[in-house]
Amino acid sequence: MPRPSPDLQTERLRVRPLLPEDLPDLLAVNGDPEVTRFLPYAAWAGREDAVSWHHRMEALRTAGSGVQPVIQRRAEGRVIGTVLLFKFVAPSARLELGYGLGRAHWGQGLMREALSAVIDHAFGVGGLRRIEAEVNPDNVASERLLAALGFTLEGRARQRWVGRGVAYDTHLHGLLAPEWPPSAG
Repeated sequence: MPRPSPDLQTERLRVRPLLPEDLPDLLAVNGDPEVTRFLPYAAWAGREDAVSWHHRMEALRTAGSGVQPVIQRRAEGRVIGTVLLFKFVAPSARLELGYGLGRAHWGQGLMREALSAVIDHAFGVGGLRRIEAEVNPDNVASERLLAALGFTLEGRARQRWVGRGVAYDTHLHGLLAPEWPPSAG
């Protein structure tokens, strides 16, 4: 883990490797300033931004340090988001998780569905021991999602990152293989 990129099916979604033909759909997702609000980069301005991003993701995959599969709606075949699996540390059997979803798909449980499949794969076939996620504390929806998936809030790193010229805190969340899946309580 993280290579190769998983190809996973859920009831409504497919999480699969990124293809060049996904870029128009991803431009619609990442071109929305609300989607990128808590990300360290500005919304994509056009196709050039999408192509540059694709080259960076291919370099990450080739180096074996990460993959960014896409989230596709099975019914329409449209790509609606991505999952980033990166900062893989083999001796520690851990990696970091990131994600983004088009605004039209928020509030439908789709990211939880996609991440559940990815986490199942990572702890099962991938043999991981730990998954981490860093979140801007102002991103309330992401904080709720990680809690619902069973992640534990492990701490706050003050002014950890600078994005768009502003330093901001992050919350570090962790999930261990024995904690998955979370109890239904």
